[in-house]
Amino acid sequence: MNFKNGSSLVDLSWKRYILPPIHKEGVPFVIGFALATVLLFMMGKVFFLFDWIATVFLLMTVFTYYFFRNPDRVTPIGESLVIAPADGIISNIAQVVPPIEIDMGSELLTRISIFMSVFNVHVNRSPVSGLIHKKHYRPGKFVSVQNKDSEENEREEYCVIMNNGTKIGFVQIAGLVARRIVSFVKEGEQLAAGQRFGLIRFGSRVDVYLPKGIMPQVVLGQITVAGETVLADLNAPQSSVEGEIR
Repeated sequence: MNFKNGSSLVDLSWKRYILPPIHKEGVPFVIGFALATVLLFMMGKVFFLFDWIATVFLLMTVFTYYFFRNPDRVTPIGESLVIAPADGIISNIAQVVPPIEIDMGSELLTRISIFMSVFNVHVNRSPVSGLIHKKHYRPGKFVSVQNKDSEENEREEYCVIMNNGTKIGFVQIAGLVARRIVSFVKEGEQLAAGQRFGLIRFGSRVDVYLPKGIMPQVVLGQITVAGETVLADLNAPQSSVEGEIR
């Protein structure tokens, strides 16, 4: 830690809250809406109806900037920690068989589902450090992912092998409004816990598959912060998962 005269070096300025950085994926959208807004306001000098339309585009510009915001996060230190990959709310915790494509076996594992609304940050972060063992894209439909298993939805599936050999799975699932999953990494690459690995445009869900016997440290309805909230501790004393989760 670095301290100077007892002061923190953390950015506490207004820009942190009002004008956060945005991801480059959102730049074309913001520029497009902004240019359309300017053009419509100029046309409004001829016909007043364009002023109303321009106001709508102005609001869309602000919302798009807000949607693609890409704030810095401080990831907890600990090789045994499994960190939330997404901002959102814990919508489901269940015992399920993981997707065959991520090579985590055929036994029931604890799956933690995080639902992201259009108001959440949609840049996703790796829950652990390790090697990307499997990465699989599955095309599909776009239906609600809030309270359903959504097996038919488009998704990007990952399995990361940690330094101690433990496998952690996580899956990006496109939702009712989402129309594209964007990945920043490839199979065989190394990931660091809290590292950005992808994003989903406009509403979606991210699932995390814990190793067998590992209990989650979050509960239904809890708010998560990508790269910061601890979902589980692999070294924590464990009780019977099957007796706790259905």
